[in-house]
Amino acid sequence: MTRIPDRLESGVPYPLGATFDGLGVNFAVFSAHAEKIELCLFDESGRQEIARLELPEWTDEIWHGYLPDARPGLLYGFRAHGPYEPEQGHRFNPNKLLLDPYTKRTFGRVRWSDALHGYRVASPRADLSFDRRDSAPAMPKSVVVSDSFDWGDDRRPNTPWSETVIYEAHVKGLTRLMESVPAAERGTYRALSHPDVISHLQRLGITAIELMPVHGFVQDRFLKEKGLVNYWGYNTLAFFAPEGRYLGRGDADDLRLAVRRLHAAGIEVILDVVYNHTAEGSELGQTMCFRGLDNATYYRLQKDNPRYCVNDTGTGNTLNLDQPRVLQMVMDSLRHWAESYRIDGFRFDLGATLGRTGDGGFDPGASFFDALRQDPVLGRVKLISEPWDIGPGGYQLGNHPPGFAEWNDKFRDSTRRFWRGDAGVRPEFAARILGSGDLFDRRARRPWASVNFVASHDGQPLTDITRYEQRHNEANGEDNRDGHSENLSCNWGVEGPTDDPAINAIRDRVRRSMLITLLASLGTPMLLAGDEFGRTQMGNNNAYCQDNEISWLDWKQAATEEGQNLAHFVRRLILIRRHYPLVRSATFLYGEEIAPGIRNIDWFDERGQQLSPEDWQNPEGKALVMRRARILDDGSFEAITMLMNGSQATLEFQLPEPHHHRRLLVDSADTEIGEYDLEGSTIEVKDRAAILIHATGPVA
Repeated sequence: MTRIPDRLESGVPYPLGATFDGLGVNFAVFSAHAEKIELCLFDESGRQEIARLELPEWTDEIWHGYLPDARPGLLYGFRAHGPYEPEQGHRFNPNKLLLDPYTKRTFGRVRWSDALHGYRVASPRADLSFDRRDSAPAMPKSVVVSDSFDWGDDRRPNTPWSETVIYEAHVKGLTRLMESVPAAERGTYRALSHPDVISHLQRLGITAIELMPVHGFVQDRFLKEKGLVNYWGYNTLAFFAPEGRYLGRGDADDLRLAVRRLHAAGIEVILDVVYNHTAEGSELGQTMCFRGLDNATYYRLQKDNPRYCVNDTGTGNTLNLDQPRVLQMVMDSLRHWAESYRIDGFRFDLGATLGRTGDGGFDPGASFFDALRQDPVLGRVKLISEPWDIGPGGYQLGNHPPGFAEWNDKFRDSTRRFWRGDAGVRPEFAARILGSGDLFDRRARRPWASVNFVASHDGQPLTDITRYEQRHNEANGEDNRDGHSENLSCNWGVEGPTDDPAINAIRDRVRRSMLITLLASLGTPMLLAGDEFGRTQMGNNNAYCQDNEISWLDWKQAATEEGQNLAHFVRRLILIRRHYPLVRSATFLYGEEIAPGIRNIDWFDERGQQLSPEDWQNPEGKALVMRRARILDDGSFEAITMLMNGSQATLEFQLPEPHHHRRLLVDSADTEIGEYDLEGSTIEVKDRAAILIHATGPVA
């Protein structure tokens, strides 16, 4: 920029944010209640404010102005003038520098100071007081960018939902300890495109990597003061900007490069996104962006006292997606990632919040869902919801509209309980491994709508589920009071690692049985990164603040014989899932007879007898056989049978009739052998073991 004029030209109200047109930059920002908004320009260090220019026009509640000769790289922020009336929901304070909600890049980081608050923190009047200190020295700055990237012949994999296998990972934790990645790149976006990362995913058979939050987020002050960090990243401040901590020495194009190379390998990229709240916290939180621009519009406020935020999220505030401009911001952000970064899908944190309407209730026809479903860009990517929040009626599993998949915690819990040996679990477990049709079979939804998982970032990894019965979160600095108190886990005799071969044998068997359950059930399987080679968090079930070896994947473990054997087992399961369509049925099954004596789904006990209503209600019934079958084009039948022994004794299973050619595909109790043909009508299944069998034959 060669000069700074005395005033801005009028510019245009669209698009929102800072837009470089080759000759200058147009600035546009929404506020329905501001009386004036100023554009603040900073030197290249971000420390000195070099100009303050009023946005001259206000069109459809968009403030806008044009700065001639401005170029990408310019640092800026906003100051908003208006009423400071917290009891009316207004918290304007022009002493506070505000990040552009549409900024596509940020410079610097938050430096925690009481000056970030719009009120005097120590005042007896609390947030009704007014703070006149300038917050600019403590604030990151927005940066003007010009997005351009050569995508070449990039093509989205467009993997069908029914063939999708998701791998949930953290950008930093995935590669921070991967020694084959150059040291300067470990834990960065660039590392995602490293050949060893991609080949590992390809060898496993993963079709989609789901990245934990990469939107620009804030480090919580209380964590910083305890020497901890917000590792997970669920505290967004910049919905359009990639998180700077993962840039390393590179820039945002490193993430685009990773997406392009993953696409070339046939792997989709899904982002975990947080549009239910922002990093500004409750009414006692900071004024860094949305609160200062228009608190009464951006946030849901209590109707009887708009001084206070509605807190359906547990973070202090809730974004108000009933407001058209707030909804527009979310939609614009999603399209930005889908188009500028070619992201293939989104997982929505606390998705129930996004479906709340003006009365506070959940509605599958809420404006957010309707806007997504009709959007020509976003309606074609994968959409996944975490279907709950902490607000009233916040558990909405199965209640999202068509087009959405949902995290199914009922699958997680029933799987853990069955293999732990809990009584009375069999009916619930059966419903979950059959795709949870009781929850999802409506409005033309399909089994893939159930995202099945045994472990995720939120809780213990798979190995720890078999090692620890208690949480071990001492490192979090909350006296081990945080995190879930019940893990539905079992340590099998010793809390933590042990050299006892008998305990380790049953732990390994249970772990493999849960993996068979995950990958042989109807629905979309999601594997937690590192579970394929035995990662551990040493019992921590709430590692949100652990940016260290507790959370990072230990690739040395992957290189051990144990780690390699488990990874090979996972590869076999994913290959079986890919090869046999019955394992991943595209439709719900309800026991329709497809040939004499053969139904598309049938349930048996270890005696080979169909389960009666009384059997289903037997709380001690811990053996289960699920057979899925179909008629092939030549008139013969094909079946996949899963034998599951959740008891503490080895059982001889009578294979259900009719008897035809059978082939054992995998046995969680014996990983030394591969596939082999079965003879006879019985097979021994060890305690806590699962077996998959493929059968073919003529129809009687």
